[in-house]
Amino acid sequence: MHKKVLLENVDKIHTTEMGVGRIQRNLEISEEPVEYCISKLKKEDSKVIKEGKNYYVTVDECRITINSSSFTIITAHKI
Repeated sequence: MHKKVLLENVDKIHTTEMGVGRIQRNLEISEEPVEYCISKLKKEDSKVIKEGKNYYVTVDECRITINSSSFTIITAHKI
């Protein structure tokens, strides 16, 4: 259900200028982080839960935090 909401609003998913660096550093990636995170969300085995005001996407040993009202990717971490 939560994954469906994110996929229906995928065009609204974004991050802040500070978020770009934070996500790239935390996930040790060099590619554009919003597209990277969206590609992870779209994977068939991704799991989405909602806790409070955030969605948490878990897939491929990483956890992506997305604000549920603004669709801003707040951070992402390896797990």
